[in-house]
Amino acid sequence: MRAVTRRTSTESADSVTPGRGLSRRGLLGLAGASVAGIGLGVAGDRVALAAATPGAASASTVYPFYGSHQAGIVTPAQDRLHFAAFDVSAGVTRTELIELLQDWTVAAAAMSAGQDVGEYGATSGPYDAPPEDTGEAQGLATAGLTITFGFGPTLFKTADGEDRFGIIGRRPADLTPLPHFPGDDLDTGRSDGDLCIQACSNDPQVAVHAIRNLSRIAFGRAALRWSQLGFGRTSSTSTTQATPRNLFGFKDGTANIKAEEPDVVADQVWVSAADGPAWLAGGSYLVARRIRMTIETWDRTSLREQEAVFGRTKGAGAPLSGGTEFSEPDFALAGREDQPLIGAAAHVRLAHPTQNQGAKLLRRGYNFVDGNDDLGRLEAGLFFISFQRSPAQFTTVQLNLAKHDALNEYIRHVGSALFAVPAGIADGSYVGATLFA
Repeated sequence: MRAVTRRTSTESADSVTPGRGLSRRGLLGLAGASVAGIGLGVAGDRVALAAATPGAASASTVYPFYGSHQAGIVTPAQDRLHFAAFDVSAGVTRTELIELLQDWTVAAAAMSAGQDVGEYGATSGPYDAPPEDTGEAQGLATAGLTITFGFGPTLFKTADGEDRFGIIGRRPADLTPLPHFPGDDLDTGRSDGDLCIQACSNDPQVAVHAIRNLSRIAFGRAALRWSQLGFGRTSSTSTTQATPRNLFGFKDGTANIKAEEPDVVADQVWVSAADGPAWLAGGSYLVARRIRMTIETWDRTSLREQEAVFGRTKGAGAPLSGGTEFSEPDFALAGREDQPLIGAAAHVRLAHPTQNQGAKLLRRGYNFVDGNDDLGRLEAGLFFISFQRSPAQFTTVQLNLAKHDALNEYIRHVGSALFAVPAGIADGSYVGATLFA
């Protein structure tokens, strides 16, 4: 394990780690026209790494940004999230969009490695110009930061049918807006988007720093459409992780796909070359759903009813048919009056692959609490994220839940989005390069 130290402003410029620079537009987004012309790389002031104590493992973890798949999918789910969706600004050209993706790649690679954005970072450089990095991550370790990018349906074709960037012919056939499910109460201001960025870390400030700086770089080329902060992951993506709990107090994601199941991941998560189009092979589809929980109603519900709604015990998380948390539910096992112990409307039954044509999802959701509404109720719930090989996997499961799930009495789906997540990025390239090749 490694700990992070920082370069101070008194160190020589020779100690700066060289890197690929941002475009001129990216530079303007960082610092304004007053610093135009300065060649930017990436500062190495957070990559002098030394041995760390075992207790600092989550803080010192660094996940590679470059690779065959983007980080932040099968990566062990971190505890904090900042998710953001963007709309490309009017008048932006194909060349300018590519430059934005290149600039984002440079900055994301730097931050994922514990580096500041820009050659001079947050504390050096021209004294009369804004710093290249916003600086709130000064002194903080990477805390397992991952940054994941996705492309929405409207990047390829607007609602008016416009092909702004000459890529409509390369849009995946599956990349269309998600359907309106029964019970949806969607806020268009919290749905959809041309581009998305998922920043996950075990330190909330590190995740916020990533989105803040990438938003700044996008200035004039893409505008933030909506964003969501999340805490307390609601699923595990590795067998090394304990199962967490959602805001209803139940263990969530017990049967989630795990990174240690490579055959399942390949079958259910990664887009194959045969699925098409070729540029998306090795990528995935990201579904985001903002689910509002009616906390106050749930908190007045009996324990018996709560367990019947989920089909699991609230304490151990075992299926009501018996066993331990990881026991396979027995949906045929009957109890009183020959009624199934796990009811027909129980969440665990309706979400199970046997009830959904074998469909599985890799879930990476987070709890959220965004203050309270005008009636004094908590604005809280689950920010659901899932990755799947095809959006049809999600729509199959969600349609089943939307029609029959007993949990619907206590939740409302208020935001929705779908994005195509390109494959991993080769060092020296940029996210989405194969799309624009």
